Amino acid sequence: MQLGLENKKKTMWAAALGVLALLAVAYQFIPMLTSPSSPDSSAQAAAPVPRVSSRTTAKTTGKKTRAENLDPTLQLGLLAASEQTEYRGSGRNIFISQAEPVIPKAMGSGATDQPKKDDGPAQYVIPRPDPAPRIPLQFYGLASRPGEPNKIFLKLGEDVWVAGEGETVDRRYKVVHILPMSVDILDLVTNSTQTIPLTQG
Repeated sequence: MQLGLENKKKTMWAAALGVLALLAVAYQFIPMLTSPSSPDSSAQAAAPVPRVSSRTTAKTTGKKTRAENLDPTLQLGLLAASEQTEYRGSGRNIFISQAEPVIPKAMGSGATDQPKKDDGPAQYVIPRPDPAPRIPLQFYGLASRPGEPNKIFLKLGEDVWVAGEGETVDRRYKVVHILPMSVDILDLVTNSTQTIPLTQG
């Protein structure tokens, strides 16, 4: 008989401990069951905070503050107002330090070459180029050997050169064609060809 009573006591103690354990878990993980004022605090947290505009703060403080608008939408009214603004200056050019000079008006047509009434319209004359400078070389001798091309003696001041056709003298004059009594020389600077006759003596 005593065994049955002891089992009932153990089960009652076990049930009591189980209820206490459930209350402890509920206290840790469900705070709404323990604090009766929690719904009011959560409602206050969820309520939006009223926005204080900069205009009201400017009125209360008396200082001019810049209106901060964090709204990213395009305000078409302000855009239209900025497009309709016109610049009205005083007429002064800000890029010139002094007044612009007054340019007198032309009295005539400005043409300088007026055709004569008797001769008719003026004719355009093509300008002639200046003549090329004379080549200062002197041709005073001809050297010929059998089986070899002819060569000539050219003199410039006290310098003497022996050259054949196609060779350059004094780094400027090229021998183009050798004749018995003359030679054709090309000036490489002016690109003009001149014939130099044989100089006697």
